[in-house]
Amino acid sequence: MPYSSQHLPAYRHHKSRGLGVVTLNGKDIYLGPYNSEQSRRKYDRLIQEWLASGRTITSQSPVEEGQFSVAELILAYLDHARVFYRRDGEATSHFHNVEDALSYLKDLYGLEPVACFSPLRLKAVQQQMIGKKLSRSTINKYVGCLKRMFRWGTENELVPPTVFHGLQAVGGLRKGRSDAKENGPVKPVPEQYVEAVKPYLSKQVNAMIQLQLVTGMRPGEVVAMRGVDIDRSAALWIYTPVHHKTEHHGHVRPVYLGPTAQEILTPFLVTDSSAYLFSPMEAMASYHAERRRLRKTKITPSQAKRKRRPVSTVGNRYTTESYRRAIARACKQADLAARQAIAEASPEVVFVPQWHPHQLRHNAATRLRREYGLDAARVVLGHRSAAVTEVYAEVDHAKAQEVMSKAG
Repeated sequence: MPYSSQHLPAYRHHKSRGLGVVTLNGKDIYLGPYNSEQSRRKYDRLIQEWLASGRTITSQSPVEEGQFSVAELILAYLDHARVFYRRDGEATSHFHNVEDALSYLKDLYGLEPVACFSPLRLKAVQQQMIGKKLSRSTINKYVGCLKRMFRWGTENELVPPTVFHGLQAVGGLRKGRSDAKENGPVKPVPEQYVEAVKPYLSKQVNAMIQLQLVTGMRPGEVVAMRGVDIDRSAALWIYTPVHHKTEHHGHVRPVYLGPTAQEILTPFLVTDSSAYLFSPMEAMASYHAERRRLRKTKITPSQAKRKRRPVSTVGNRYTTESYRRAIARACKQADLAARQAIAEASPEVVFVPQWHPHQLRHNAATRLRREYGLDAARVVLGHRSAAVTEVYAEVDHAKAQEVMSKAG
């Protein structure tokens, strides 16, 4: 009887031998001491290989003494990546993608020899990612990270060239051709959801949201704003981010700040022009000050002696991740408040769904395209191609309906 994706060969206990065992295609394969971490990992690896090879048993490569292992390659590559994927003394977001991708490889093949790694085994890692419910685009990105590691290993004579060339044959997952989860297109945030979170955010985060809506900046550009990076010599200010998405192509990314953006920014322009405009330290200090102001009882001696986390440990700037988390928390608080206001609401009803700051760029793109045209939107967003702007800007169906009601 064929196995379904919901019914896989079970990890079992061979009691007389005290070993873990799995039966694949009628053959018992012993995995090591029952319920040990080693046997569980071997079971996971065998199942992924079995699925990737069309539910057939593959030959197992022997591990010989002194062979360079996949785990050793991973450690060597991480040492390289920590230096290569670094900016201003900090690891970039891509380095964390590399770490995540390598964790899947290490779990299945960390103890295996590099020389025995094959396209089928890469497909087994790919299959494991599908089983972990990663999206198709994320899986393709992670598999690309793994291939780059093996290419680096080949360049440094840690990996036989035949191994890397074989891995090149493994293609990315194609839409609708695998069990991988598909992420829908990123949509603009409805205005009511942006308004709903405002009471639960600091003035710094609210200002960044408004700036994104006006200018279409990326989250990474708005969190890194400093006074020194803004040219205020003319009526139209120009912000030039120190780092941006296409800087490695030699492109310059000017962000034009008109009257509305200038009004938002002015309260945050401080004397120290090298300081970041939006400081989580200041947001935290304001939060605690407001709590003290609203306090109705005196602080007890024991509370006064209690050690508190210093505000200085928060950091002097937001990251894209801390910015996203602040909005996510506010969404939860706004949704909870809406539920409490309507006590009889069903638990399944979501009043304020989760949204993230990158969606605000889509809001700006849609508005700019509608009011000023696709080419203007392309320039403001910093895209080299109008085709990219098409992805960000929602088509204005209302305008199409208006035109066709007259012309159609």
